Amino acid sequence: MMRVALFCHSLLSDWNHGNAHFLRGVVTELQARGHGVRVYEPSDAWSVRNLEADHGALPLAELARSYPSLEVTRYDRQRLDLDQALEHVELVLVHEWNDPALVADIGRHHARHGHYTLLFHDTHHRSVSDPTAMRRDDLSAYDGVLAFGEAVRAVYVRAGWGRRVWTWHQAADVRVFFPRASNRVEGDLVWIGNWGDDERAEELTEFLLEPARALALRARLHGARYPEHARAALAAAGVEYAGWLPNFRAPEVYSRFRATVHVPRRFYVKSLPGVPTIRLFEALACGIPLVCSPWDDCEGLFRAGTDYLLARDGEAMKRKLRAVLSDTALATTLARNGRERIIARHTCAHRVDELLAIHRGLQAEAAPRREVA
Repeated sequence: MMRVALFCHSLLSDWNHGNAHFLRGVVTELQARGHGVRVYEPSDAWSVRNLEADHGALPLAELARSYPSLEVTRYDRQRLDLDQALEHVELVLVHEWNDPALVADIGRHHARHGHYTLLFHDTHHRSVSDPTAMRRDDLSAYDGVLAFGEAVRAVYVRAGWGRRVWTWHQAADVRVFFPRASNRVEGDLVWIGNWGDDERAEELTEFLLEPARALALRARLHGARYPEHARAALAAAGVEYAGWLPNFRAPEVYSRFRATVHVPRRFYVKSLPGVPTIRLFEALACGIPLVCSPWDDCEGLFRAGTDYLLARDGEAMKRKLRAVLSDTALATTLARNGRERIIARHTCAHRVDELLAIHRGLQAEAAPRREVA
């Protein structure tokens, strides 16, 4: 058994906080293999505060029932004892959404106590959208960086931000994301995603709202932080706004709709091509037919036209949604193929295999240095 420590913004809350989805799955998979995992998140995490302000304490109680093995230590930054937290651990993951001071402190601890592997984990577009902020993270004592796409890895390499950088994609937690049987259909089209500070407002209009309006679809949208003007646009297109949805409930919602779409944020189309975000993995794992707005799968993770349909513009989106909704055989084939691709290549179990292989390699490289010392 290996002991692992994870420092993240939050696993308790996924309110406007997509990286919690994948990290919960990684922690669960590590635990299922017998590894001990300590999770640390700040006691005043922004995502938790907003979740409780909007929805009270119930979502946290529901999370505890959905992830019974997940144990999280909520720390006060001024009282966090790194010597105690990192005692006897063999692998430490530090997610990029942490206080840069904490990132640096953990690096300094690693420099003094080299008994564990220390990796930085990046699942955001800040490397290109806010490089100044990323430069505040002192990674000089880290053993390497896990970047959630080859384009992100390339940014780190060019900038010299990491000693070693690996591409480590997100994936679906298939213990949670799998097809659910449903006796009722509540609509034609569902989309689950947060507003994102206008990062894809035009794309949502072209690839979701306008097709829903033009095809007169029964459509629903779930997500956090939708301003009044966005809600007004949804209403004008005839799309029901159903608010934030706990991520672990998404499979049930997918089961009651006939199709979904993937609309990546602009940074993942123009600046970081080939980076698929977590919702794509999760939707395919749930076996719902999927149509994507334009993105370049330059890493060959999926098979456009087989696992999902790709719409190059709004008119194509209308045609392809109409085809999926009118052709049962096409919809069934897409759903089956997409899920099979996830099961074959893109589960949290696959990512844990990759993580443990990286850890073994780094430990093997470090062993001779420790013997000399």
